[in-house]
Amino acid sequence: MSTPPPNPYGQPPPNPYGPYGQPPQYPQQYPQQYGQQYPQQGQTQGYGGWPTPPPLPPQPKKNQGPKIALITLASIAGLLALSWFGNNIVSGSDGGSDDSFPAAEYQLTRPQTLLGGKYKLSDDQSAERQGQLAGTSEANIRDPKASVAQYVSTSEAGVLVISGMHGRIKDADEARSRILKGAGESDGSTIAVPAKDFTPAGSDVTITCQVLTTEQTDGSGNSTLPMCAWADENTTTAVALTTVETSKQSPEEVDLKAVAEATAKIREETRKPIG
Repeated sequence: MSTPPPNPYGQPPPNPYGPYGQPPQYPQQYPQQYGQQYPQQGQTQGYGGWPTPPPLPPQPKKNQGPKIALITLASIAGLLALSWFGNNIVSGSDGGSDDSFPAAEYQLTRPQTLLGGKYKLSDDQSAERQGQLAGTSEANIRDPKASVAQYVSTSEAGVLVISGMHGRIKDADEARSRILKGAGESDGSTIAVPAKDFTPAGSDVTITCQVLTTEQTDGSGNSTLPMCAWADENTTTAVALTTVETSKQSPEEVDLKAVAEATAKIREETRKPIG
């Protein structure tokens, strides 16, 4: 028998995995290098044997300060703006016969937004405030209809309160002055900047504005509150407009001209022809 030729490739190398053909066991740190952690003894098991991730830390509570301040401002502005209802305007003279009053041509509305969408309607109290106008038909106003609503800012902690009426008004100047006087005489309020008259560009009526300081309902101090009013032959309204920031200003810092201009725009948006 002939001898087979020698293997031209030499002897095969030894099995690199040992006699049992098993790969070596790699150290535990390799999975850890790729962000994996094997469960330890006593650790809760999740899906597929992996540990359940720890619970998320509790989320910090949102700052409730602006919300609380907003509620406080709304309460103050609403009380002051409504203070003249059934309190001052009804105390005028009997006004004479109906023929001496102007015709009813305009009414006040409460649109869903004011000042170009910067404020949205949050509370319409017109129906419930109507009863406070009892007796005004014997004063210098005929057929009064209440128009009272609260708006909140869509971009900051701020409130806008309108408080007025529409009907047939014989003395517009008196109606305007009585609104502001009634607000200044409310409990806890003081007139810090006396009433000033403005005629904003494009306006056909006088806008009268003043600045009040009011006691916070929680006893934490005073707030600054600007208020303006207008009156014509058919409509008269007080406008209280403030934010958390402006409420902290000194009364002298308030830009009453800007508030008067905003009031003139509110008149355009709320005063509409009857029918």
